[in-house]
Formats: sequence, C-alpha cells, structure tokens
Amino acid sequence: MKTVDYYYDFVSPFAYLALTQIPRLMKEYADVAEFRGHAFNMWEARLAAGNTGPSNREMPRRLKVLMADANRYAKRYGVPLKQTVSFDAQRLNRGVYVARDMGKEIEYVTTVNNGAWGSGGDIANPAFMDECVSKIGLDPEAFAKAVDSEENLARYEKENQDAQARGVFGAPTFVVDDEIFWGNDRIVWVEDYLRGRI
Repeated sequence: MKTVDYYYDFVSPFAYLALTQIPRLMKEYADVAEFRGHAFNMWEARLAAGNTGPSNREMPRRLKVLMADANRYAKRYGVPLKQTVSFDAQRLNRGVYVARDMGKEIEYVTTVNNGAWGSGGDIANPAFMDECVSKIGLDPEAFAKAVDSEENLARYEKENQDAQARGVFGAPTFVVDDEIFWGNDRIVWVEDYLRGRI
C-alpha cells in the first residue's frame, strides 16, 4: 500500500477542485493507496520556495485565464464554482486538525470547501466557520476555542514546516513516495503513478 499525502489551502480554487475528487480517488484506489489530507499555508510555502512575486489576484490578465481554467474544470467535474468573497483561510485550515480530533474531518473539509468556492463564502469571516461547524453538528464556540488554542497553533505550524520540508510550494500538491504532483491537473498523473503506468 502506498500513501498519498495531499496538501491544500482553502484559499485556492484549484485546491477546491482537487478536494472534490478525493472521495472518488479514495474509492477507486482503495486497493493500492491510503489518502491523508494536510491543510497548510500556501502563501508561506510559496515564499519559502523563493516565489516572492505578486499574487494572482494582483495580475488581472493571469487571473482571468486562471479562473477560466478553474471554471472549465468545474464543468468537467460537474461541481459549482463561485469565487470567495475574501482570501484569508488560515483559521479554516487550522480547523481541519480540530475536526480530525472530533472525528469530523471529512464532513468539515467538505462543508468548508463547498461553502468557500461552491457558494462563494466569506471565508475570512468568523461567522463562516461557525456556520460550517454548526452544519456538521459541532458546537461553534468550543470549536473556535480549540482552533485558536496554543496547541493547535503549534500543530498547524508543524504541518506547515513538514510540508515545506517535503518540497511542497503550492496547492493542491500530491506526494506519493518521493514523487511530487503539483496542481489539480496532475491528478491524472497521480492515478497513473498508483497504477504503475509512469
């Protein structure tokens, strides 16, 4: 059995698209691989890799093409795509690890992901996380307290450092063995690798 570590940041539309495919991948490749998710700070990883240029949002021509590609993939996958209202997902990312502790990781990731890019949510607004947490049957106040705890902040920092140490610099990224596959469009290569075709 191989392990597929997939890295994502809720701020990325391509991470959103890739996450919509994880349930299918887990089902289709259950005989050869285990999938493990890691929420991380894409911006910090990008800077650590030496990419100090402007964000895509600061380059209108690039952003236009990027979002056109994202919309094409959304159509291919049969999922909605609507741009988020805000662009700071770090607290939501940290929530992944609290949800894991509570046995609700998949439900949390799916709900946040769909609300962020499926519905164009205001991901930087604390009320957005509260609403997502309520939808999966957890107490928003207790969840928020755990998300902001020193223990969880340290755990998230370790996840970020571990991602950078493995060579992750963008989202989504899939790591299998020592192979790195960066981008939603590389999912087909992950599948080829798992089946021994590359």
